[in-house]
Amino acid sequence: MTKKYELLTEDTIEVFGRKLFRIKALVSFGVVRKGELGGYIEKESNLSHEDKAWVYSHAQVYGDAEVSSDARVYGNAMVFGDAKVYGDAGIFGNARVYDKAKVCGDAKVYGDARVYGDAEVSSDARVYGNAMVFGDAKVYGDARVKLSKDYIVFKNTWSSFRWFTYTKSNKMWRVGCFYGTGQELIKKAYKDSKTSGKCYEAYVNLVLELEKIEK
Repeated sequence: MTKKYELLTEDTIEVFGRKLFRIKALVSFGVVRKGELGGYIEKESNLSHEDKAWVYSHAQVYGDAEVSSDARVYGNAMVFGDAKVYGDAGIFGNARVYDKAKVCGDAKVYGDARVYGDAEVSSDARVYGNAMVFGDAKVYGDARVKLSKDYIVFKNTWSSFRWFTYTKSNKMWRVGCFYGTGQELIKKAYKDSKTSGKCYEAYVNLVLELEKIEK
């Protein structure tokens, strides 16, 4: 495997007791030119040598975090812990992605946003502003989360015991592999079982009532 960057041992910073090295491109790829300096990583496993993934500017990636595919981390953003950033995802501004969080697809996380826990931000979703997406939240599709109240996470207590997410901006539900409107969710759930249908219908109606109250 041809390496696309090297770690500069003479250009380092310390973050929470960890030594991070500035990276330097060894070849040109995408918009990165050979010899261009990037951001800081702790070790080569933090940034894939394949595809066009890159850490720019003052961005930092460390711990067991991984940035791969065509993902980009720049600005003052930080990715750490066991977080994974891949696909064509972008992390920038003062954003933080950590713990076991995943950001992928064409998703973007920026501003002062935080994504952590087992949360996932994917597809064309945007998380920004002061939003915090955490726990088992799944922000998907064309959802826009600017504030933490822009999504709701529920738990299936009657069968699978998995968490599922409702995003207010596009009024869509993410339940396992399912993604769609409330009515589509109810219809699918009833096909699975009467109990499942009634339970998901109750949650969909609960959200409708909550939105009426908020208005």
